[in-house]
Amino acid sequence: MPALEAAGYPGVARLPYSLKILLENMLRREDGRFVTARDIETLARWTPGTHTEIAFMPARVLLQDFTGVPAVVDLAAMRDGIARLGGDPEAVNPAQPAELVIDHSVQVDYFARPDAFDLNAKLEFSRNRERYAFLKWGQEAFRNFRVVPPGTGIVHQVNIEYLARVVCRDGANGDATAYPDTLVGTDSHTTMVNGLGVVGWGVGGIEAEAAMLGQPISMLIPDVIGFRLVGALPDGTTATDLVLTITEQLRQYGVVGKFVEFCGPGLASLTVADRATLGNMSPEYGSTVAICPIDDMTLDYLRLTGRDGAQVELVEAYARAQGLFAAAAEEPLYTDAIELDLATVEPSLAGPKRPQDRVPLHSAKAAFAGVLDELAAGRNAPAGGSGNGSGAGVEDGAVVIAAITSCTNTSNPSVMIAAGLVAQRAQALGLRPKPWVKTSLAPGSLVVTEYLRAAGLLEPLEQLGFGLVGYGCTTCIGNSGPLPDEVAAAVRDNDLVVTSVLSGNRNFEGRVQPLVRANYLASPPLVVAYALAGRMTVDLTREPLGAMRTAPTCI
Repeated sequence: MPALEAAGYPGVARLPYSLKILLENMLRREDGRFVTARDIETLARWTPGTHTEIAFMPARVLLQDFTGVPAVVDLAAMRDGIARLGGDPEAVNPAQPAELVIDHSVQVDYFARPDAFDLNAKLEFSRNRERYAFLKWGQEAFRNFRVVPPGTGIVHQVNIEYLARVVCRDGANGDATAYPDTLVGTDSHTTMVNGLGVVGWGVGGIEAEAAMLGQPISMLIPDVIGFRLVGALPDGTTATDLVLTITEQLRQYGVVGKFVEFCGPGLASLTVADRATLGNMSPEYGSTVAICPIDDMTLDYLRLTGRDGAQVELVEAYARAQGLFAAAAEEPLYTDAIELDLATVEPSLAGPKRPQDRVPLHSAKAAFAGVLDELAAGRNAPAGGSGNGSGAGVEDGAVVIAAITSCTNTSNPSVMIAAGLVAQRAQALGLRPKPWVKTSLAPGSLVVTEYLRAAGLLEPLEQLGFGLVGYGCTTCIGNSGPLPDEVAAAVRDNDLVVTSVLSGNRNFEGRVQPLVRANYLASPPLVVAYALAGRMTVDLTREPLGAMRTAPTCI
């Protein structure tokens, strides 16, 4: 790209980071058919409003077990077809590296017991035996195809912690070639990898399969919106609060079909885990990607996650040579720009039905009261609390599910450790979740339980019912499992408007659990706090979480 700039395209240096990635992709793949010299010139001279069609070829494809299985089935069918025609079926393989992570099949049937993980895993394997056997066959049968087994983690967290290259390296024809890591995935939250400076987004199965077979993706050059961050997050706020604020703001602005790039001095204060949180919720605010450029924070994360030292050196050297390393120089030219002062972010939730409906924590009690009549419209029975055992005390606003789940937040050590600290303090004070709350902890990867255990925080979480239930997408995708019988009976018999609080990204009515009408997205520490309170009809900024059962101890 510096050579292209020197050849008479001075605007290359000020292209948005994501468009530089697309430009490199086209330069490397110019063939006069899919990518022409005219296409490259158009992108190299990009100005806001340029929407020419281009061909993009991702470096790899990321699959999950629900949406990825059809692609593997089609590859198997192609092999059958080739065999019938007298050809070599083993010639059919993905042309691009394809990786499938099994993470969408585990369900929270068992919880708040030491053997919950083992019991849920056994049910998962029994329910999916045929699919898993097929995927294992596919891993052994196809070249250029890898499968990450169940019980390992959520696809997007596994991607940023292990699979993402940031810069790829090939050795075709004896020549070493380095180029940016890019991908498409069969899950909308593929954009989580944008936090590492990797261009990637979610696509449908047909597009992913075409990319696996070496066909480029046809797309229009997108508008690129610069999201300028200044200042720093105040104490007591988290990356979850930040992303809910940004989701609200960008939904109001309108970024559907656009690229969003984070920039500005405030970006330096955000870790890659924070940036991955922002990228993860790109589908919720509507953009195609929501990316941060490669910088020193990226390199630190690669070292932290055990990448080879030579790979880290390659990432830095390549990014600097290609003008892809974030610098304090003049900011790129964007279609438009938005600014947010991080100091204005406050503790927040989002709900009861949409991720863009942010509610400040101090207003959550009043906000729920304001939507209760709407949620209860058409109620078939008078509201009231009833039930025996764990169902006793269930009423409108009761929190019946409190789930630390989803790639959005379980990839971020700061919010996970914060949840552990809340649990530790609650345990010391003798506080317990209300008996009607179904609690669960489904981390994004094995590393989460390792650092929680090392910090002495896993045991307090377990004592409060937030024990390990599985590694994978659970409550966030509707795999929350059934409510306890007595709680479910109380909800049905009284036609109650009960709630869930989860550290996820989707909260549409009916998605989390069929009996739960109101769902709130929140940071992991707030999930623990609401489990202790047991209801949305409490102001956590002013009212106590519960009554202390034992004398406090210093921790």
